Amino acid sequence: MEYRRSGVLGESDLSDRVPPAERAAKGPVVVIECVERIPCNPCVAACPRGAITIDGDINERPEVDYETCNGCGLCVSACPGLAIFVVDASGDGDTATVTLPYEYTPLPEVGEEVVALDRGGREVGAARVRRVVNTKAMDRTPAVTLEVPRELYMKVRHFRRRSG
Repeated sequence: MEYRRSGVLGESDLSDRVPPAERAAKGPVVVIECVERIPCNPCVAACPRGAITIDGDINERPEVDYETCNGCGLCVSACPGLAIFVVDASGDGDTATVTLPYEYTPLPEVGEEVVALDRGGREVGAARVRRVVNTKAMDRTPAVTLEVPRELYMKVRHFRRRSG
């Protein structure tokens, strides 16, 4: 596994953790980038459709039924490891969306231009904030949806606000 060497998840670490591109092209769907075996299951409880399951031992990694998942995003804020995202590559244009957990203040504004970052914190391009959801039920972990270049929807996992 790449992350054991570098501390950053790589494509080989995630090969069995991501929805097929065809599924992401149909509409929003969850991506769970949880690769460790740890006793954790808030994502299972958060999913109203039962699309996220952990078979047997609570230490197993969560699995997603991508056809059952509708990309509602309720699991994004429930994950204490900030390892759940929703991607949507269904549009006809050159962009896609990524919804991610965001635990910083102040929150970004809808329409704000931000710097898109990959899993290692490296700048990969520009993004625009499309939506910010911050309800009491989210327990202080808002979900921010970014519009990103289509080719980056499986790479962008955070962002940096532009200064001044």
